[in-house]
Amino acid sequence: MEPFAEELLPFVIAGFIIAFILAFGVGANDVANSFGTSVGSGVLTLRKACILATIFEVLGAILIGYKVSDTVRKGILDVSLYNNTEKELMLGSLAALGGSAMWNLVATFFKLPISGTHTIVGATVGFSLCARGFHGVNWSTFGKIVASWFVSPVLSGIMSGIIYLGLNHFILKKEKPLEPGLRALPFIYGFTLLVNVFSIVHDGPAMLKFDLIPWWGSIVVAVCVGFLTAVFVQLFIVPRQRKAIHAQLDNEATKQENEVKFTFDSADNLEMVELLYNEENSRSPSPPSQELSVIEKGISPTTYTFSGTTESNGYIPAETKSSLLASGLDATSPSSNSLGVTHNSSQVPLVHTNQVKVISMEELSDKKDIDTERPEVKGLFSFLQILTATFGSFAHGGNDVSNAIGPLIALWAIYTEGSVAQRSPTPLYILLYGGLGISVGLWVWGRRVIQTIGEDLTKVTPSSGFTIEIGSAFTVLLASKIGLPISTTHCKVGSVVFVGWAKSSRQGVDWKLFRNIVIAWVVTVPLTAGISALLMLIFRIAFL
Repeated sequence: MEPFAEELLPFVIAGFIIAFILAFGVGANDVANSFGTSVGSGVLTLRKACILATIFEVLGAILIGYKVSDTVRKGILDVSLYNNTEKELMLGSLAALGGSAMWNLVATFFKLPISGTHTIVGATVGFSLCARGFHGVNWSTFGKIVASWFVSPVLSGIMSGIIYLGLNHFILKKEKPLEPGLRALPFIYGFTLLVNVFSIVHDGPAMLKFDLIPWWGSIVVAVCVGFLTAVFVQLFIVPRQRKAIHAQLDNEATKQENEVKFTFDSADNLEMVELLYNEENSRSPSPPSQELSVIEKGISPTTYTFSGTTESNGYIPAETKSSLLASGLDATSPSSNSLGVTHNSSQVPLVHTNQVKVISMEELSDKKDIDTERPEVKGLFSFLQILTATFGSFAHGGNDVSNAIGPLIALWAIYTEGSVAQRSPTPLYILLYGGLGISVGLWVWGRRVIQTIGEDLTKVTPSSGFTIEIGSAFTVLLASKIGLPISTTHCKVGSVVFVGWAKSSRQGVDWKLFRNIVIAWVVTVPLTAGISALLMLIFRIAFL
């Protein structure tokens, strides 16, 4: 077939349209793997996460996405079986794009995190089985890809778990974790940039002439960038972080000093009731309806702390009709007098609230394990998690953009070369096109799946989120460089589960949700393969 044959142009146009829809679905679904933990821990707002993802997804696609796209478009299939039937292979690529796009959009609509790698590989196998039977699939390559789906979450989880245990031992468990954390910052930043730069420069894209740099040159460049980064962090970031965190700690100490505490004895099996009010909060406007938090402190199973805010006078107003409802305690009953709460104490009402929230002792003990993170630790790792989030986004762009536009590149190569061999390298502008599609999907629909990964599967703190992201990002980057299209979804979920175990919390992982995610992984490949095979059957009847 002649290059740029006019009869093939409609298929190419349709391929660009469907590939953008698929990239949209990948962005809306798989973006949760990159920034879900950052948004879930509160380090980044959804808007900031979208801005960073737009930049680094595209950069990852351009700089390291070419290798994976080669595997997706040529490694899974035996393209030689389609010699002199270029049109049939193009229809197959269209079927693969269509099957992947449909399942991605459906899964995202139901907030179900699936693997973009699963969808495109399953769809590619599906159309090939329809067109050439079992002979059309490179089963050895397919077997390696399937094995990576199970190996990648384990490797990523082990890496993240080891990093978390190391941080926990050397920083988090220290009585004063700030200084050890600040001492580790230059090394962490420097090492992260070293690996990232090496992955770009070593055997990098030919269009940027990076492939001409020898391996030792790549190491020199990466080490230099890592060293300069560490020096910069030591000279500028560390002092800034130290100053900001100390200011935050001083502010917290001032708030504690300004708390007004009232302690009462109880005849109703209560050892102590503390009414806490932060005087400083009274200076700022308060919402009309305040909430009273009733939290068991752990002194005994029947000890409570009441905290609330008011609009005016620096005291916790107390209208007993709307308070002290924990454990059946009614402030309007005679038992309220036994607590020392009267209606005319200095003529100032002591509790004024419309809502009561009760947290049981068992729930609180679990929350302490998961939610509690000292202010200095939170401040330290909040800043650091931004780097790992962008790092993860870069790795995601290199791996998953290629999954989205692999069949499109095959379409374009056949159209421009007139051959199924596809000898030309992956065009840079098509990688950019895929990156933009993913970014649009992220902005429009990304929030739907972010909650599942970042909040529902486990409670993420800045320190645990950092280890989850950097462990999974290293795994994905390594796989991208050797051309193995592993699943970023599997890597991130594996890291979440292993870090949840490492934290030894009873609420570390939502195992029911994890089971549902694994089920989604299992059904994705056969489902997309079936959709793609059906589309291929329709295309063969209509166009061949």
